[in-house]
Amino acid sequence: METQNWLLKQAATQPQHLAVDDGQHRLTFGQLKQQVEQIISQLEELHPGEKVGLLANNTLRSYELALAILCSGRTIVWLNWRLADEELQRQLADSKLAVCLVEDRLWRPSMDERFEKYNSFFALPHGNGKMVATFNHDRVASIMYTSGTTGKPKGVLQTFGNHFYSAVSSAFNLGLTSQDEWLCVAPIFHISGFSILMRGLIYGMTVRLVDKFRVMNIERILVNEPVTIMSVVPFMLKKLVAQQAMTGCSYHHAFRCMLLGGGTIDRPTLLKCQEQGIPVVQCYGMTETCSQVIALRSQDALAKLGSVGQPLFTTQLKLATNGEIMLKTPALTTGYLNLPGKLSAKMAPGGWYKTGDVGHLDQDGYLYVDGRLDEMLISGGENIFPQEVEQVYLQYPGIKEVAIVGKTSSEWGQVPVAFIVSDRQLNNDQLIDYGYQHLAHYKVPRQYVYVDELPKNASGKIQRFLLRQQLS
Repeated sequence: METQNWLLKQAATQPQHLAVDDGQHRLTFGQLKQQVEQIISQLEELHPGEKVGLLANNTLRSYELALAILCSGRTIVWLNWRLADEELQRQLADSKLAVCLVEDRLWRPSMDERFEKYNSFFALPHGNGKMVATFNHDRVASIMYTSGTTGKPKGVLQTFGNHFYSAVSSAFNLGLTSQDEWLCVAPIFHISGFSILMRGLIYGMTVRLVDKFRVMNIERILVNEPVTIMSVVPFMLKKLVAQQAMTGCSYHHAFRCMLLGGGTIDRPTLLKCQEQGIPVVQCYGMTETCSQVIALRSQDALAKLGSVGQPLFTTQLKLATNGEIMLKTPALTTGYLNLPGKLSAKMAPGGWYKTGDVGHLDQDGYLYVDGRLDEMLISGGENIFPQEVEQVYLQYPGIKEVAIVGKTSSEWGQVPVAFIVSDRQLNNDQLIDYGYQHLAHYKVPRQYVYVDELPKNASGKIQRFLLRQQLS
């Protein structure tokens, strides 16, 4: 299946509509088309091959470059600037990149001839490059390495069709139109950020780019600008709720909801959101599904506390006998780069994708995610999911963040250990007693390790394998 190039479509049908705004510069779809054509001509000067790497922040230049790569018929390979040199080199080798464009402030002395600074690239001669007329739904638009909570990232192939169906399903759930404005502070090299850019093209809506999450700046934008939706992870939402409680500022009348991913949220925070008039739509998705495929309506947030909701329009859901969450969706990746058998190994009969997550459904068909199969602890023959224990301890006064991992035990096989971020030293005996009040005894940690921060990847997910390494 082919569709007209989405940027050409928007530039033809609504050339004066605002496409992107970074707080300093604003481009309509008509102006954006002209910018992208110029950058395509510079790409032709560079001869980068079929794939182009991007090491980028949430900047207007990076947004324009991403669209130019797509509209020139090439594939974007998104790279995470937080990676160490060795990790970057592995991903460049894996994706066989000839060129990786690097935002100037992300440049490193260790970078070789394959890396090109934005400043050098944009100094190349330019004219009017030619855009591809259509996007083939089977063509790979982007390659994005999984967040690597296991320490072994894989290059996920994301087609134009994957992005299209993800966007369509989200629109049916959220009721999006070209009049919406989506605030993008999530990293664009991660699916939660890049999906916003793609949806901007598909819906013809405005993308409000922000380079970094600074709570006072984000609140100022939400109060003064016509943003209708913002993607957040739990720590962002908590910061914004606390900030609004302190300032008493109401968001712009156009604001409709926070789209929450990257973990469930606690009841006190949801109650504060309700009191302060902040609708929250919780969701579930992954790099392999081009963002969310399951979502919880904001009006159900308190009644279905802890749930990520129900499948979106084009998604089917079922649970395996062991509770593993299984999906069917046209937004599912076609495979992993250089790993031809990897996707088929994750498929069950009938075309069901095995997510690796374990969950349960309530009587109304709402999904609750209990944890990862590979993160599950087995202690004395009993299953323990870290997220369940963490949700309990997050209610304990003084605990800002907590992560549960398994430690090898000669007696029990594994026992849970808690890594805690707190402003003060807490009483371990009282922590154990608190756990006994809310959890089965085998789920309660007896060992508490205090840390300044928890190791996280770019999407805010805890990298438990690094904590397990500390224990060993």
